[in-house]
Amino acid sequence: MLKVGDKLPAGTLQEFIEVEGDGCSLGPNSFDIQQATAGKTIAIFALPGAFTPTCSAQHVPGYVEQADAFKAAGVDEIWCVSVNDAFVMGAWGRDQKTSGKVRMMADGSGEFAKATGLTLDLTARGMGVRSQRYSMLVVDGVVKSLNVEAPGKFEVSGADKLLEQARQLRA
Repeated sequence: MLKVGDKLPAGTLQEFIEVEGDGCSLGPNSFDIQQATAGKTIAIFALPGAFTPTCSAQHVPGYVEQADAFKAAGVDEIWCVSVNDAFVMGAWGRDQKTSGKVRMMADGSGEFAKATGLTLDLTARGMGVRSQRYSMLVVDGVVKSLNVEAPGKFEVSGADKLLEQARQLRA
């Protein structure tokens, strides 16, 4: 399992791009994880699925609301990662009004979740293998803090805790 001090695993995530530009076309675009994190401080939070109750009512809104505070704490980008396709993540981002605040990154086949060792088997509930709920602060591709939730919990991966860790890192 991924831990503090580890480099993020190699691979790609996809993001649905609403407006063409910066070398990105409309629709799903793939991003190399190592290139996208190089030289940056990224706040990443992951969750089991788009449009699910806790994720939509608490997890994503907390990061959207705190986006400016994260920037002030030296965080370059906030990523929401879920085992969903880029179309679903794009629709969820529109629903949650994440534009310009949180990048909705799709891990469509769960390869990133598997590579981190942070998977959650929800097969019995008809959802397949998903990502655990967690948050992490990544600096230049290296994990500086990692907050993994117990199954069914939402206590340590919210925006407030990760923002506090970002501020401590900067101090």
